[in-house]
Amino acid sequence: MDLGLKGLRALVTGSTKGIGRSVAEVFAAEGAEVAVCSRNAEDVDATVRSLNETGVRAIGRAVDVADAAALKAWVDDAATELGGLDIVVANVSALAIQENEENWHTTFEVDLMHAVRLVEAAKPHLERSEAGSIVTVASVSGREIDFTAGPYGSLKAALIHYTQGVAYQLADKGIRANTVSPGNTYFDGGIWQQTEQNNTELYTTQLGLNPTGRMATPEEVAKAVVFVASPAVRFMTGSHLLVDGALARGVQL
Repeated sequence: MDLGLKGLRALVTGSTKGIGRSVAEVFAAEGAEVAVCSRNAEDVDATVRSLNETGVRAIGRAVDVADAAALKAWVDDAATELGGLDIVVANVSALAIQENEENWHTTFEVDLMHAVRLVEAAKPHLERSEAGSIVTVASVSGREIDFTAGPYGSLKAALIHYTQGVAYQLADKGIRANTVSPGNTYFDGGIWQQTEQNNTELYTTQLGLNPTGRMATPEEVAKAVVFVASPAVRFMTGSHLLVDGALARGVQL
């Protein structure tokens, strides 16, 4: 299937590791130009070099997405450098699990408000696109009550709700908005590798909850994100797609 991404311009936050890095790589493999960011400039430079080696144009910047002004500046500058934007993917999470006031504040600013600010900054550019698309990366924890039911799960649920509202509000402008919610995703240096090494009981418990007997790979989630973002599904908007290996047990109505 041709996803129709060749020559389109995609911007992905939190895109030097894990799911975000894989999303950027899949976009590049499909022929899209890509803008990436993270807080670490060395990671950004290495990711841009790797993406450019695939033959597509890639740019990047070190950005703290909780800094509203810096985020907007990066979106505008990326649009200028790429000649526009067609797709934005809000992928960053603070992964602030423990329930305390600081984590509630951090998760609000990073997981939710970075997505809100990204959409607001990108809207003028997406309105000029023939394939305007927004994807927010939430979590199965935004739908299921689990050990992250404090700030992380609550704000992921809010992100899903927000995105569906955006889909309704922007439908008449030809801009789509969808959410992809991964289940537990394992990669080198990721939270589940750290948990496996430092909290074996929690890791074993979470692994045992998935009937597939394993966790997702970043690429498996990324391919779903890129598909949802692509013009191949032009009538898909306001949707919430789980990529969790049947981890969620509730029926989504």
